[in-house]
Order: sequence, then C-alpha cells, then structure tokens
Amino acid sequence: MKLSNALGPLDGIWFNITTALPPTLKAVLRNPTLLLSPSKISQVYMSNLWMVYADGIDGNAKSDKETLITPHAHGVVLDLGAGHGHTVRYLNRERVTKYIALEPNSLMHPHIRAQANNAGYHEADGTLVILSHGAQETQAILSALALALPIELQNAPQPIDTIVSALTLCTVPDPERTVMNMVRDILKPGGQFLMYEHVLSTRPDVAWWQHFWAPLWALGFDGCRMDRASDILLRDLKLKNENGEVSAWQEASMYKEEGTEEQQFFLHAVGRFTKL
Repeated sequence: MKLSNALGPLDGIWFNITTALPPTLKAVLRNPTLLLSPSKISQVYMSNLWMVYADGIDGNAKSDKETLITPHAHGVVLDLGAGHGHTVRYLNRERVTKYIALEPNSLMHPHIRAQANNAGYHEADGTLVILSHGAQETQAILSALALALPIELQNAPQPIDTIVSALTLCTVPDPERTVMNMVRDILKPGGQFLMYEHVLSTRPDVAWWQHFWAPLWALGFDGCRMDRASDILLRDLKLKNENGEVSAWQEASMYKEEGTEEQQFFLHAVGRFTKL
C-alpha cells in the first residue's frame, strides 16, 4: 500500500475535528453543565458530525441498500443505530408494517421522525417507534418492545422479522456478544439480518494500517473501529440448541464491494442472513 494512501485517514480525522469540534465547544459554552456528562458531549459532537456526513454516506450506499433492504425487509423492522433514519427511505411500505429505530443519541431523533413520517410511519398510529437504547442493551430493548408492539406480538419469544445494520456494528461494544444476543433473543426464526458494514480488509498491508489507525479513528468517530471484521462475525455466528452449538443461519449470502487501492480502508460488505 502506498504511503500516501496509508496516511489517508489523517484527512478524515482533521475534517472531523474542524467540522464538529467548534459547534460542540459552542454548545458547552452555552451550557457548561455538559462538562459534567462526557456522554452528552459525545452526543452533541456526533450530532454535529452526522449533519455533515449523513446524506453523503447514504448516497454512496444507495445502490447497495436498494438491492439489500428494499426487496428483503419485511414485517417489523428494527434498525440498529438508526442515525438520521435513512434506512426508512428503502423500506417497502406495503411489506414493512412497523419501523423501530434504535438510536441512543436522542439528538438524532427529530431527524428519524421526519424521515419516517415522510415514508408513512408515525408514532401516533404505532407504525413508528424510536428507542434510546444501544444495540447491546438487549433486555431493555425487549422490555420497550413489549410496550410498543401489538398485543399479539407482545408475548412472542422473538418479536422482530428483520434487523437492519447499516454502518453500526463498527461501534457497538462487545460485538460478538451483542450480535449473538440480538439474533438469539430478538430476531424471529426465519427472520432476516441485513448488513451493510465497512470491514477489515483481507489485504494484509491494508489490514495492518487499519489496525494502526483504528484507536485514533475511534476517538474521533464515536467508537467506530475501521478494523472490525463484522462480516466474519456474522457469517460464523453460532447459537446453542439441543444439539450443541450450530450455525445461526439457515441461509447466508454476502459480497464485498470492489474498489481501488485508495478506497481499501472502507470497503463494505453487504450480507443477508436468514435465521435458522
């Protein structure tokens, strides 16, 4: 890998700092009590950053999302790390009965609400639910769903038909446990896990640099790990049953984007996994 390409993340980190830090500092000056809550400062920071990034990132993924989400998402959909709610743009309203946006940053919620309302999902009629939980909070999510779902689904062992993860698994803590709990406890048998994630490169030279930059990148991008092999994690996921540990999937398909050397840091994997 060329050194000029290897140093590419520096540009992203610098743009990140110059874009999101000034308005975040202004917010702290307006409300100094934010200093007592680093997590709230982080939310302000990411909300400022996502205002700049969200539409462009979604635009770059449009073709993949149309292929992955639109024909396959159905029933009750749980959107992990919903951000500004761009996933809802790709849902077929005739096939998706309820959109549940999981987004711990409450500053993102007005954007989710606006996107969902434009797509025909509303909190007033129960077709839109916004939850302020992280993906790792499985039991809290189940408790919230028990209150938000129709009576006939409230006692369902696993209430979700489709989980969508778009550029989210890179940030979740303890990803192996989080994904296992999510699939085991929340996703119905026969339900689908739809993934669009940037992943660890199979090229050793690129992977080395991803590992090198990952800690610094995570500091500036809300814990995002550019060196996380989320595709392998999902592909190899196993659950326990009476026969021991078995693959979580009855069907799995996945591909990676093709890209030039300059793009290798953030090549994406696109996958559809159907739960056993």
